Amino acid sequence: MTTTLALVTGANKGIGYATARQLAASGMTVLLGARDETRGREAERALRADGADVRFVPLDVTDAESVAAAAKLVEREYGRLDVLVNNAGIVRADGTALPSETTLATLREVYETNVFGVVAVTNALLPLLLRASAARIVNVSSEVGSIAVMTDPQGALFGLTSVPYPSSKTALNMVTAMYAKELWDTPVKVNAANPGYCATDFNGHSGFRTAEQGAEVSVHLATLPADGPSGLLWGYRMDNGGDYGVLPW
Repeated sequence: MTTTLALVTGANKGIGYATARQLAASGMTVLLGARDETRGREAERALRADGADVRFVPLDVTDAESVAAAAKLVEREYGRLDVLVNNAGIVRADGTALPSETTLATLREVYETNVFGVVAVTNALLPLLLRASAARIVNVSSEVGSIAVMTDPQGALFGLTSVPYPSSKTALNMVTAMYAKELWDTPVKVNAANPGYCATDFNGHSGFRTAEQGAEVSVHLATLPADGPSGLLWGYRMDNGGDYGVLPW
């Protein structure tokens, strides 16, 4: 293959779908990962109708057999992977979302997708990413995973107290930093993306940014040049007038 190959998890809708569209528009071949085959096929058809070079790949990040099968498909059909966007994620909360109302069942459910799933997919595909000349790994995180942002009494997010989703993104940030350290002396760059509060099914379309705007962050990190950074949380800065930049951990 001479084209750049990207895989996006949770790509059948929302920010993942917009990310797949934008990566394809940049000239990449995009593997559209989704656990729901019907929705995945629909997304594939829609993007192909717009001229995108995309292919649906069944992928449930919480299912070890599904992850292994996806990795085998990529190896068999393409032999390498240039870009991995770990976009799949879920949000859950109990009661009024106070920490004291959090159940372990909800916490485990969120971590299965938002943290464990990222590690499983990354480890399964890392050998193929290392075969690329300069691979990029993008973990879609959130500003609510930034302890500094969430504990600022003057910040817009100080009133948010939920444990499952924010803590899962804090954990994901550390996961990102550790992979960046392991791969520091390789051409692989690993970063966490903050798309901002985007209007998607994720939040009942209550966000003030579009999915397309959110996808811009992942696409930027997926296409970093050789001298680009690694090991950062980067993206929308609510505390800086909406500019893009590095967020504090």
